[in-house]
Amino acid sequence: MATPVLAPGVHRPRNVDWKRAAALLYGDWGTSKAYVIGLAFIAAGFSSLPIILAVCVLTAVVAYDYIIVCKHFPDGGGVYSAARRQSRFLASTGALLLVANFMVTAALSGWAAVSYLGIPTRYAQVATMVLIFLVGLINFFGPKHSGSVSLWLAVPAVLVVLLIIGLSAPHLTLAHLEPRHADLSHTWVAFVGVILALSGVEAVANITGVMKADADSTADKPKVTRTATKAIVPVAIEVVIGTALLGWAMLSLPNTFSDQLQAHKEDMLRFLAEHYGSLVIGPGAGAVFGIIVGVVFGLLLFSAVNTAIVALIGVIYMMAQDGEMPRQLARLNSHGVPFIPLCVATGIPIVILAVTKQFEGLAGLYAIGVVGAIAVNLGACTFNKRLDLRWFERGIMGLTFVVLAAVELTIAKTKPDALFFALCVLGVGYGLRAYSHKLSGLKTVTVTRGVAAMVTPELSSAVLPRIGEGQKIMVAARGITPVLGFALDEAQLRKAVLCVLYVKEVAVYFSAAPTALGRRARWQEDPEANAIMSLVLKEGEERGVCVLPVYAVSENAAATILDLSATMGVDYLMIGASQRSAMAHLLRGSVVTNVTEQLPDEIRLVIFG
Repeated sequence: MATPVLAPGVHRPRNVDWKRAAALLYGDWGTSKAYVIGLAFIAAGFSSLPIILAVCVLTAVVAYDYIIVCKHFPDGGGVYSAARRQSRFLASTGALLLVANFMVTAALSGWAAVSYLGIPTRYAQVATMVLIFLVGLINFFGPKHSGSVSLWLAVPAVLVVLLIIGLSAPHLTLAHLEPRHADLSHTWVAFVGVILALSGVEAVANITGVMKADADSTADKPKVTRTATKAIVPVAIEVVIGTALLGWAMLSLPNTFSDQLQAHKEDMLRFLAEHYGSLVIGPGAGAVFGIIVGVVFGLLLFSAVNTAIVALIGVIYMMAQDGEMPRQLARLNSHGVPFIPLCVATGIPIVILAVTKQFEGLAGLYAIGVVGAIAVNLGACTFNKRLDLRWFERGIMGLTFVVLAAVELTIAKTKPDALFFALCVLGVGYGLRAYSHKLSGLKTVTVTRGVAAMVTPELSSAVLPRIGEGQKIMVAARGITPVLGFALDEAQLRKAVLCVLYVKEVAVYFSAAPTALGRRARWQEDPEANAIMSLVLKEGEERGVCVLPVYAVSENAAATILDLSATMGVDYLMIGASQRSAMAHLLRGSVVTNVTEQLPDEIRLVIFG
């Protein structure tokens, strides 16, 4: 999501600690294992362990990438914010893919939730529709504190996962694994079909703007690296290790369980809990443990439905606020909820369920959105040269982008329903975006980079008023020239101190340091300097300007001007145009040129001619 525009000095409260952020991540990311291993079995049967391990490796790499994203986007690092630095159109594309992801997340998580709660498969479709409608009705009265709810649900979910792993540990075996039945191309397609354990990282990246800042950060330059790392790392470890071990536990069952495993693809963890609980403790205890697992993961998946709908409302509302969607989508109801986005977030998942008859079909629709959004985010960061990424960080992120781009293209080729769904979302989104721009009077034009650079918002600071009391102006005088009058005018206007510098150039090297010689020398003893200083002091007194004479003897005038400007902390340095001949410029160089090349950025240079 984009970072809201706040008034200067106003900051959003950073009250989301790493525990609550980790719970929000686990609500989406952690629940993926509830159906990923079942879908992997449908795709490759007892030869699916390499596919499950490959998904785990990719999940770990994406987790590392998003730690880097959170580090560089402390005010919100979702796909919209990250891609917006490259292109508003690219940002809109990523956001629309995220919209597609959240739509299917609500449907997929809802279907898995009712399955874990024990509703038969033939009624799961209708039950999920009712569930999503109820969640939408609840959100009509305002969003719930899903972070707190997820925190309380995540703890028992982790505990039951550990219990299942503990009960299955004595029975883990490689005896029932089968070799790969198809060639690598078919294995790749199967791998692409089960990549579902990724989207939660977008949720964490989006909330970096409200994460608790690190101890060594400031309000103007916030850092959330430690908070984001502490939120992502433990969840990533649990997801990666838990998914791998639970997948192994599933494949440790004899081949005679093949039909039962296929029948329980939506609630595989509940089936494993019942089976291994019955083996270790007894049939009755196994059935009870299965019910507990079903309730825990059913409620956690229900929370994931709520989180997806709230996030979907937020993305649409954010784009409307940013002018990428019609302003009508930002209108709030009496409870402060965007009404039209709420209807979209509730109605579209129900429509998706109505036209999708199988759980696997939802998985295909889900992957094209989440993989596309993450690929856009990582690609935008990889090619953003303004991000201070170390070479290996940029390399890992770029490699992940290439893999995810290949996955996205494979989904588009092998799953025409998913491609059609994504194109529908993008087409409607682009249409609304064009309509919004038309209403706002915006028009797309093509200009050169030079022209575009002249109208960037950052350049507005170049024309801000810089007049303020207490400033210092230094003028380098080489005689009684018009630059002295200009310097007096500016000092009078700005109520600034005017430092009049006269450098007596000598062509020999003194045994004593020039600065030491300069301190001993007095301008009153130099006729030319005396004439200049006396005149400026008199004029300054008449105009009410504080004049400070500065006199130095040096063999390098430019170096002395630079040194004294920095030492005295002046705000402006004024130099008259040199009257030297072309030959003198060639042999000795221009003082103005030498000063311009080395003057610190914080000192503004004025060349008067």
